[in-house]
Amino acid sequence: MPTATTTSRAAGVPAGRRDTARERVNRVLLRRARNGIPAVVFALPVLLIFLLFSWGPIVRGLVMSLQQTNLIDPVRWVGLENFRYVLTDPAVGQASLNTVWFTLLALLFGFPLPILLAMFLSELRGRNWAYTTLAYLPVITPPVVAILLWRFFYEPSSSGLFNSIFGVVGLGPFPWLDSPGSAMPSIVLEATWAGAGNAVIIYLAALTSVRADLYEAAELDGAGVLRRVWHVMLPHLRGVLLLMLLLQVIGTMQLFTEPLLFTGGGPQGATTTILLLIYNYAFVNGDYGAATALSVLLAVVLAVLSAGFHLATRGWSDG
Repeated sequence: MPTATTTSRAAGVPAGRRDTARERVNRVLLRRARNGIPAVVFALPVLLIFLLFSWGPIVRGLVMSLQQTNLIDPVRWVGLENFRYVLTDPAVGQASLNTVWFTLLALLFGFPLPILLAMFLSELRGRNWAYTTLAYLPVITPPVVAILLWRFFYEPSSSGLFNSIFGVVGLGPFPWLDSPGSAMPSIVLEATWAGAGNAVIIYLAALTSVRADLYEAAELDGAGVLRRVWHVMLPHLRGVLLLMLLLQVIGTMQLFTEPLLFTGGGPQGATTTILLLIYNYAFVNGDYGAATALSVLLAVVLAVLSAGFHLATRGWSDG
């Protein structure tokens, strides 16, 4: 029995020595507690600020999703009515399809482009810093300024930049943002241009961790550029690629600024995304309960998607 064993071991130690050991342990614990108190006191304001500004809005949003409120009239508790409303709203279905369509296009064109750029820049010698700066330049351009600039590019008349270029070869003018079929691909093009620089920097940093002797060994074995990319670069970028893929999916599912400033959700609702619809619920219709309910549903979808992605790719990342 455990009790008998403890008693037997304790019985073999003199009582004075046991008391001394216990007092030593108590002194160590007391000293550690005294040393930890100043750290807790210093960390407490930061912790409170973090809880207030990080978790406070989340809790407030969960509460508002169960209320009918426009932030002016008295609040009325409606339970799950807001969730029932947004799930039966036809605009949510169209916004979901538009968001998924943007995500697919952004992954198809926007995900491989930074990888290719990073690999190209890593192969350059001498002035690769200049090309890296050029690749990162769109990131430091304020989004509103970039979108206003691209609105000029997308001008549907023959005086627009893109239509002028296509006009040289006898094509166009194209409606770009004014057509339901071309509006979303046009937004994807601008978003890819604006966001590629961040990913390029991350991929370049990851490529610096690849040992130079691996490239040299591959070259001695007669491997060309493509084989070095496939057998040396990509295996070392696997963990970063999976992380960037997940972050890009989460980011594209929260598209807001581009459709708001480019098209306002048009034409014919072709660029209305989930976040733009949340904005319309809150600041156009004044229905903050529906807005927060749709926000909660989007957060749940992204959490489930992230968990599923992590489980599906856990073995790849570890490998």
